[in-house]
Amino acid sequence: MGQPTHRHIHNTIYNWLVEFLQGHSHCTKYGHEISTCKEITASIVQGSAIGPASYVVTASDLTTTSAGNHLCKYADDTYLIIPARNLHSRLVELDHIEAWAGRNNLYLNRAKCVELIISDPKRRRQFNPPPCIMDIKRVTNLTILGVTITKKLSVSEHVRTVINSCAQIMHAIRILRSHGMNDAQLQVVYHSVVIAKLTYASSSWWWFTTASDRQRLEGFLRCGCRQNLYPADKPSITHLIEEADEKLFDNIRYNPSHPLHHLLPRQTDYSYNLRSRSHNLELSQY
Repeated sequence: MGQPTHRHIHNTIYNWLVEFLQGHSHCTKYGHEISTCKEITASIVQGSAIGPASYVVTASDLTTTSAGNHLCKYADDTYLIIPARNLHSRLVELDHIEAWAGRNNLYLNRAKCVELIISDPKRRRQFNPPPCIMDIKRVTNLTILGVTITKKLSVSEHVRTVINSCAQIMHAIRILRSHGMNDAQLQVVYHSVVIAKLTYASSSWWWFTTASDRQRLEGFLRCGCRQNLYPADKPSITHLIEEADEKLFDNIRYNPSHPLHHLLPRQTDYSYNLRSRSHNLELSQY
């Protein structure tokens, strides 16, 4: 582990952080009975603005033990990614994380841990999954930050879940209409809630969709058009997502402080004319 980085924090902010992290306690209510309060000396306060940053600091020294394995940490979620060639390291990595948690006064709750094995269905070679890990449930799909993927890297389940959720919102919108809310107001609600749900994190899953998935999404949008909630002359779901993808790419490309900026390939400088491109970055060989 490298040397710690010292940050100059204003005394007011420092004292606020100290005050925020002190004096937390917990009690349990069952029926009409309330237990005595017990002081909490180590925790990530969920729902707080400082919670994600606290976890980043806490987990900054959590690394993998085997080369090729990766840890993805966001907010209070941690994902361990192990390629097929490192299957033998699963138990070692899990024990390493559990030991790290113990050293940091934390607890690895195995009941909340799951294992997802991803394989390529197009490979002719039959894949034999490794034995299950004790106390770790093996699942066929996993929801990561609101996006559901399956063991075949399909997002059809995610599309189904999102459409079902939006269908419930449509029912609520119909109730609002029956109570006198006009179309202009309902269109604002539809765009703010339904469109936002349909396109949420689309850059991470849209390119895994099948033609059937895209037809279902387009069909749901047409339903909104028929109910005068989404004008027919507005962009299709495909256009909305591609536009959001381009906006994200521009944010990453032109903002050096963006968390993904360092992942961009190097720039190219050709002295001859090429067909028009949206960027001058080197194309990946993959």
